Amino acid sequence: MFDPKKLLDDLLGSQVPGSGGTVRDRADQAVQMAKDNPLAAGALAAVLLGTGAGREVTGAAVRLGGLAAIGGLAYKAYQNYKSGNAPEQQAPTTGEPELLPPPQDTAFHPSQAPQGEDEFTLTLIRAMISAAKADGHIDDEERQKIAGKLSLSGIDTEAESFLMAELESPLDLDTLVAGATTDAQKLELYTASRLTIDPDTRAERGYLDLLAGRLGLPDALVDHVEATVSAAKVPAEPTGTSPNPRW
Repeated sequence: MFDPKKLLDDLLGSQVPGSGGTVRDRADQAVQMAKDNPLAAGALAAVLLGTGAGREVTGAAVRLGGLAAIGGLAYKAYQNYKSGNAPEQQAPTTGEPELLPPPQDTAFHPSQAPQGEDEFTLTLIRAMISAAKADGHIDDEERQKIAGKLSLSGIDTEAESFLMAELESPLDLDTLVAGATTDAQKLELYTASRLTIDPDTRAERGYLDLLAGRLGLPDALVDHVEATVSAAKVPAEPTGTSPNPRW
């Protein structure tokens, strides 16, 4: 069995797929990959999901690891919501926003997951993939492209099989929502989904709104997640040019 937490780290990380380092660290290996895939210098999420939003999570989230980063962002949004702060006040003016893991004695900490960390991590990954499919752009041809890119990424073969199976599966919102068994996990599931996409289309915005409704999240709390996630993303560095910005 592959390690779900490592896969989630890969999805939110900024490693060059297959090179074991960033573009600056391993430029020699990255050059050819950048030619083959203009998104190769971005997160594995960009390779997997074909995103072209031009924004990525900050180094703070990468350093924490995927599970702690999602929990930390959800916890931060929840704390601001409970304190009555306006969402706009969360955005930093300069520099990288501070991001801490959720406190261990809260329901947002990974160790508090009733179903176990690995099982909930898989739910978060499924949420990310479902969000990425929201605008319907992942068709058979693009799934084949993704499969080819995953073969270059160096991820575990079982993890690759899991990802491709999820990409090919129809959206099952009932099962996805049921995978979050606590209020904190419901907020984390939405946070992971919002991290995956910047809702630039009606389909993406509609999907996030539907998901929030199905999870029973108050509108004001969703607004805080939006502000917190937006503050945790920075413009992605260009990695090449392509006639199709998705690939």
